[in-house]
Amino acid sequence: MRYKLAEDAKPQVWLLLVATIVTIALWIVPYGGYVVYPIRLFVTFIHESSHAIMAVLTGGAVQSLTIAADGSGLTYSAPSGFFGGMLTSSAGYIGTTIAGVLMLYLIRKRFSPNKILTAEGLFVALMLVVFTLISPIFNFLSLQVSFASVLFTLVSGGVLAGGLIALGIFAGPRLADFAVAFLAVQCLLNAITDQITLFFINAPFSGSDVQNDALNMANATHLPGIVWVVVWIGISLLMISLGLRLYAVNQTKVSTDTVFED
Repeated sequence: MRYKLAEDAKPQVWLLLVATIVTIALWIVPYGGYVVYPIRLFVTFIHESSHAIMAVLTGGAVQSLTIAADGSGLTYSAPSGFFGGMLTSSAGYIGTTIAGVLMLYLIRKRFSPNKILTAEGLFVALMLVVFTLISPIFNFLSLQVSFASVLFTLVSGGVLAGGLIALGIFAGPRLADFAVAFLAVQCLLNAITDQITLFFINAPFSGSDVQNDALNMANATHLPGIVWVVVWIGISLLMISLGLRLYAVNQTKVSTDTVFED
């Protein structure tokens, strides 16, 4: 089986490469982290929203969704049953990867980047209203997070949602294209790097008892958390591989063999 980069995909591939290079550069250069800090919060929103959505889809309930100033996040939920709990715990990193791959797909299919940015802003706003504002109100007596956490999430999430919607409305085509590619790269790279960090946290020799998704899975299944981290990394890498393949090539059968040409 042979793959060839589609001619009409080359400008998009260069855009993705530039977004990746800029992302890595900002991780390395001094104070570059301050530039990508809002995007780090966006990725955390996607991660925590994935937990919350899966909990609801499996018949569970969500008490609260919050993020912290250090870029971490916390979703308190009551999943329905054993499998609901497993899917909810797995949804964070997998959901973040899906979000990145989906953005790649939409770019490749030439969806309006401005509409993508606007939709992302509306999504963040919806998650804030439903899971950070309404859910804590209905679960006030049993709320396990502080008012300060809820307040920070509402303010930072509101700024993110407003910024994404503003970009969607006012950004020119080139800026909007780069913004979507940059967000896609951030989701994909952060999903992998965060899981690598999670791998070392859950390694047998680390001795860490930090509460995390893998530890939740370990408590539920009695399998070591590191096993689930490896499974999630494998699924994420597979999805990224398929997403990049869809992003870069056209699929056209040109002979009796399965060949991908432009």
